[in-house]
Amino acid sequence: MRVIAIEEHFAPRDLEADRGGSARYPGELGARLDEVGDQRIADMDRNGISYQVLASTPPNASTATEAARWNDRLAEIIAVHPNRFGGFASLSTPEPDSCSAELERAVTELGFCGAMIHGHANGVFCDSPDLWPTFEKAEELGVPIYLHPTPPVPAVFSAYYSDLKPEVAQVLSTSGWGWHAETGLHALRLIVGGVFERFPALQVIIGHMGENVPFSLARAEATLGRVTPELTRSITQTFCENFYVTTSGYFTVPPLMCAMMVVGVDRIIFSVDYPFARNQDARAFLDTMPLSLQDRHKIAHQNVERLLSIPD
Repeated sequence: MRVIAIEEHFAPRDLEADRGGSARYPGELGARLDEVGDQRIADMDRNGISYQVLASTPPNASTATEAARWNDRLAEIIAVHPNRFGGFASLSTPEPDSCSAELERAVTELGFCGAMIHGHANGVFCDSPDLWPTFEKAEELGVPIYLHPTPPVPAVFSAYYSDLKPEVAQVLSTSGWGWHAETGLHALRLIVGGVFERFPALQVIIGHMGENVPFSLARAEATLGRVTPELTRSITQTFCENFYVTTSGYFTVPPLMCAMMVVGVDRIIFSVDYPFARNQDARAFLDTMPLSLQDRHKIAHQNVERLLSIPD
């Protein structure tokens, strides 16, 4: 069975150093982010991962020049192993006027599958009209936007997490809860903010089994639906028609069953979140999902081949 993973990260040490982040990923984690070649492919092969779609680590690039530098490096990596790697473009959302042009360059010249946006830009969410030209370009090009978490702004961190032990606050604000709650909020903001009214064919991917949205979608519909009469589709319909969810970092059955019941198997895509999660854990989960072989093939490769036009 072909297995394609699409929330897989890279962070070359020199590019990390250029943006002042050289100390963020020390030790083996930093080495795994830096190495995108024989060692990574060997780990993929050991665990039956056929193909990775690579993207930068958060936060978003701070300038258009930085985004282009990361994208050019990624294109070089893919060129060495075109049958094993694809790419999501980096975009500089703090400079929104640059994003649509860089997205077009990344897709039409570099051959990327779409773009990954790491959450807010200095507290400004992507439903801001400043980013709408980027969504228009993605819709025009027929490529999705992967909406990935990013750390909270300092004011949010201070209000929600500052009275905890530093190591607890750091994890609770990110992978332990905060990332997922904020990205789920972000997804709902895109819906109620009218993004999909304006760009009805736009497709957005969110990871971590839907960033808590599938569990809470009925409640959101029952309440938000009463105060958004201007929307031509229900919140639930829009989520189920304009969002895909991935399994990244979530390797247990209950969240999978919730996502299956809410969005359906045709909208679920396998991912690992490498190297922050392990290929072997994700693959073991895929192999033991209580699903038919037909549905497992959809999650493993068929859904994403259709969405990203990845050749067989």
